Amino acid sequence: MSRLDSFIRRLEAQRACLDLAANLVAAMSGPVLELGLGNGRTYDHLRALFPGREIFAFDRALAAHPDCVPNADRLFLGDMRDTLRRLALPAPAVLVHADIGGGGEAASRAMAQELVALVARHLAPGGVVVADQPMAEQGWTAQSPPGGVAVGRYFVYRAGVPRA
Repeated sequence: MSRLDSFIRRLEAQRACLDLAANLVAAMSGPVLELGLGNGRTYDHLRALFPGREIFAFDRALAAHPDCVPNADRLFLGDMRDTLRRLALPAPAVLVHADIGGGGEAASRAMAQELVALVARHLAPGGVVVADQPMAEQGWTAQSPPGGVAVGRYFVYRAGVPRA
């Protein structure tokens, strides 16, 4: 498969998984976290999926298209391990999208594992994590990818709901 075909499949998988997540959390209230703002494409898609919902974006440095830059109070620049540690959300997040790959497979997976506990700290019971890297955490259940998305291409997890 060409690199172009692989890129297209990754973006199609990303969109399908975000659309699935939007359906899973539709009845929940709370903000959305975008880990890895990049050029802002998925942030823009999240705005379309979640109109009126707070979306907080994180990245090392700002590189987004000007139309896809969050308000300053919802944009956190710097090392995500630090910014997530200091984050105080108005409510637990219902969705965390982590698109953090890019420094090579081993480095991307290592970063994902470093972020899992921090993501879990901010995720609501029943909340969903959509990620480009495996981010399994105790109490999270891996969800089957939507139709047309190959297993291992993108990952979807749902946080457990505490038993009454």
